[in-house]
Amino acid sequence: MTTLIFVRHGEAEGNVQKIFHGWHDSSLTENGHRQAACTAEYLADVPIDILYASDLKRTMDTAGYIARKKQLDIHPDSRLREIFGGNWENVPWARLPEQFPEAYENWLNYPHKLIMPDGESMLDFQGRLVEAVEDIVARHREAQICIVTHGTAIKALLCYFRALPLSEFPFQKWCDNAAVTIVEAIDGEYTVTVDGHNAHLGDLSTLNKQTWWRGVNDD
Repeated sequence: MTTLIFVRHGEAEGNVQKIFHGWHDSSLTENGHRQAACTAEYLADVPIDILYASDLKRTMDTAGYIARKKQLDIHPDSRLREIFGGNWENVPWARLPEQFPEAYENWLNYPHKLIMPDGESMLDFQGRLVEAVEDIVARHREAQICIVTHGTAIKALLCYFRALPLSEFPFQKWCDNAAVTIVEAIDGEYTVTVDGHNAHLGDLSTLNKQTWWRGVNDD
C-alpha cells in the first residue's frame, strides 16, 4: 500500500483578500506561516518518506515547514499547481460573476463544463493532477508520500479518488488552509481515509472565520 498525505498550503494573501489566485504567486500570510508550522508539528510523528509540492511560493513555503521538521528535501512539480485562471487571475472574487457570468456559473454548478477565460479547463486541470499523482505513486511504491498542493486541486483529486465525475466537484467539501487529507493507494484503487482534517489548527483555522464555503459543505 502507498499512502498519500495531501496538505493544502497555509493561508495565503488571496485567501484573506478574497482575490482569485490560481497561478498568481502569492505569499503566505503571517497566520498562514503559523498554520504551516502547526501542521508540520501535527505530522511530526507520521512517517513520511518523500515530500512533493506545487512549485508556487505558497505551497513551497508550506512544504518548507514539513521539510525542516522531517529533514526531507522538497521535490517541486508544476503539475501540482492550482488551476490556471487565465483572465480570472488576481481578480477579486466579488467581480467575477459580473465580468465572467458564464464561467462563474460553471464554476459554481457545472465544473465539468468550465473553461477559464484564456485559461485552463477543469477537465485538463484534473488530468494533469492525476498524471502527476500516478507518476509519483509509480515512482514510490509502498511509500508514505506527502504532497503539498491547493484547495481546488484537492477537490478535483477527491472526485478522481472516489470514482466520481467532475459534476460532483461542488459536493466535495473545501478543506481548510493547512488541512490534511490522507488517501491509500493499492493497485490503482484509492481510498480516502482522512478528508480535510483541521482540528489541530484550532484558532488558526481560516475556514472557521469565514462563511462563504458553508451550505452543502457545512457538515
